[in-house]
Amino acid sequence: MKLGILYERIRKDEKALIEEAKKRGHEIVLLNDNEIFFKLEKNEVDVDIVLERCISHSKAYYAMKILNEQGIPTINSSKCADICGSKFLVTENLKKNNIPTPKTIIAFTKDAALSAIEEMGYPIVLKPAIGTWGTLCAKINDREAAEAIIDHKEKLGSYHHSVYYIQEYVNKPGRDIRVFIVGDTVVSAIYRSSKHWMTSLENKTKITECEITDEIKKLALDAKDSVFGDIIAIDMLEKDGKILVNEINYTVEFSKFGLDISKEIIDHVEKKNEEVSS
Repeated sequence: MKLGILYERIRKDEKALIEEAKKRGHEIVLLNDNEIFFKLEKNEVDVDIVLERCISHSKAYYAMKILNEQGIPTINSSKCADICGSKFLVTENLKKNNIPTPKTIIAFTKDAALSAIEEMGYPIVLKPAIGTWGTLCAKINDREAAEAIIDHKEKLGSYHHSVYYIQEYVNKPGRDIRVFIVGDTVVSAIYRSSKHWMTSLENKTKITECEITDEIKKLALDAKDSVFGDIIAIDMLEKDGKILVNEINYTVEFSKFGLDISKEIIDHVEKKNEEVSS
């Protein structure tokens, strides 16, 4: 198999994936998204399949869209990237498939956003419709804070600040759950615990193992299918004894959580390549 790896930087995850693929005798073709360019009239990328490992959503999506249109399979697909790159589309697909997720309102103006927030009730979480790693997310506790943050977003003026993604604040038990799926297998689940309302690693988060219950497994696989994913990570929240699916990530980071799922990923890439080649 001639495996293309689309990437921006070779991090610990990418090193593990390259090492595992080479160990199995596969040829690796490195596709740096800062250097590659595509002739839309003709495919000049000589690979069997591409594993996407970009940092930038826009680069990942457009590159995979071009590759898919030119007949080169990618993991994940551009369809999956398109959905998972937008919090709105993820929420829409979860709701369409009857998968429990936090209550969400979309608004497009300051006045409409403030009215929506008042109707939902404080506290709420305001997120950019497109974004990752908790960037530009804010927990808003009262009207004064809502007015200030929305005013700042208006003044910033970019497209990303013109859509107000307003989500209920889920008072989780000091942790959330991240579930890792490769193909049709839930390969791992962890708790991310923090005193901060956001359980990102930047907020002194403690990582511990989470039991993969039947409920978690079913929700994870249903969520994966709802976004047409192959290899994804799903963030879940515990609320009043039930579990909600919050967000879905399509470029899965794993080593920073103390995991190595490179074998499972390359297993799936090989399986996928066999399917599309037959």
